[in-house]
Amino acid sequence: MGYSVKEIFKTLQGEGGQSGRAAVFCRFAGCNLWSGREADRATSVCTFCDTDFVGMNGTGGGRFTSAVDLASAIETEWAGPMGKRYVVLTGGEPLLQVDEPLINALHAKGFEIGVETNGTQAAPAGLDWICVSPKADADLVLRSGNELKLVYPQEAAPPARFEDLAFDHFFLQPMDSPSAATNLEAAISYCIENPQWRLSLQSHKIIGIR
Repeated sequence: MGYSVKEIFKTLQGEGGQSGRAAVFCRFAGCNLWSGREADRATSVCTFCDTDFVGMNGTGGGRFTSAVDLASAIETEWAGPMGKRYVVLTGGEPLLQVDEPLINALHAKGFEIGVETNGTQAAPAGLDWICVSPKADADLVLRSGNELKLVYPQEAAPPARFEDLAFDHFFLQPMDSPSAATNLEAAISYCIENPQWRLSLQSHKIIGIR
C-alpha cells in the first residue's frame, strides 16, 4: 500500500512523556473521528482538534508508494547523527496507514518510533512508544501503551474512565480553546488531587515553535 502524508518536519516534541526531545514528525493525512472540514466539526466525534491534516500539501508531504520511500524522506528530514533518531507518527489518525513494512523500514534506518493515536485502531507490532489520546466516547481499541494523554476536560471522557488501563504514564493536557485558562486551572487541580495523573502542557506553543 501507499501512504498519504500531510507533512514531514523536524522539531522538538512538545507534549507528554517525550516532551523536549528532538523528533521528526510525520503527519499522516486523514482521520476517522473528524473529516478535517470546519463544516463537520460540530457533528464529529472529535470537535476540538487543532491540527490541519487534510490533503498532502504540507512541507515534505505527498503520496509515498512504498515504506522505503517514506522512511528515506523521514531520514532526509532528520539530517543529523545516527544516534538517538526519533520519529513521531501522527495525524490525523496515523494507525489508519502505519503498518509493519514502514516500522521495519524506519528501524532499519535507526529510528526509535513513537505514535500518537486516538486509540480506535489496532497497533502493528514493533512501535517503540505508544501515546493514546482518547476522544469523547469513541471505542478504545488500544487499552495499553506507554502513555495515555487525555485532553481535558471532555464531558464524555472523564479521567476516571481510563485509570485502570495498562499505561505507564497518565497525562492530562488542558484543552486549547477560548476557555484555555479555565481548563488549565481545572487540570492542575485534578492532578493535585489525583496523583496518578501528571500535567502535560503544549510546550511547543508556549515557546513558539512548530
